[in-house]
Amino acid sequence: MTTPRDPSLLSRASTRDNPLDVEVVTTSEGALAILDRACGEVMHPVTGPLIEARAIYIERSRLLERLALPETRPLVVLDVGLGGGTNALLAWQASEARAPGGRPLEIISFDRSWAAFDLARAPEYAAAFGFENDGVAERLRSSNFVEGKSTSWRMVLGELPDTLSAVPAASADLAFWDMFSPRANPDLWNVSTFQALRAVCRSDVTVLTYSSATQIRSALLLAGFFVGTDHAVETGRPTTLATLDLAHLDAPLDARFLSRLERSSLPFPNDAPSDALERLR
Repeated sequence: MTTPRDPSLLSRASTRDNPLDVEVVTTSEGALAILDRACGEVMHPVTGPLIEARAIYIERSRLLERLALPETRPLVVLDVGLGGGTNALLAWQASEARAPGGRPLEIISFDRSWAAFDLARAPEYAAAFGFENDGVAERLRSSNFVEGKSTSWRMVLGELPDTLSAVPAASADLAFWDMFSPRANPDLWNVSTFQALRAVCRSDVTVLTYSSATQIRSALLLAGFFVGTDHAVETGRPTTLATLDLAHLDAPLDARFLSRLERSSLPFPNDAPSDALERLR
């Protein structure tokens, strides 16, 4: 999760010379998080990576419930925005710790570099980001792939949305969409990128993201998703769910969203069609 950097929110936990342009900082709630100096945003900026990853992505996706289904086909999770790796790492740990049975888990992570991941697994920070001493991070880092007793984890380096071509069409069951904000990366939150995501999703997919921004929800709608609001109690902030089946949403967007859209100063992504409001209506 990300937010624009606010000096009142953060204090530096590391001043080491870091050529990869990332550093560890301390949030207002005392958690360690990673600052990307280039864009000025922080990953998991308030409660920290462990709480936010568990609350927004692991619990709200019903990951363990889905893994318990008696299917042989793997449950495929797209971890879009590896960052420090905590979202995917907690999914790996939950899968590996469960009793035998159920379906295997396949995690596919995407990012443009290893910078934040390498910093998060440094010995002085590893515990804050959830890394256990089982070698999974080192094995993933050395070969872009690691396999456990019931889980596989693959890393895809490059730029979205092109890297989504590594995923077979209609194969993803879950997507953790956790990248820097539209202010920093507008092209990663627009209609065309979400259309590329939709092409690799199964009909019962759930897409989860930390953001509740109007323009992001409208981009998902314009890309062909049903969109709903959610709330991660542990973080105290609203989040967003998207699916391809309206029945999978407990709280779909309604007429109140259209009212907010009409009043918003940033209602649509940068590639919205000229008739976007009429389409959403």
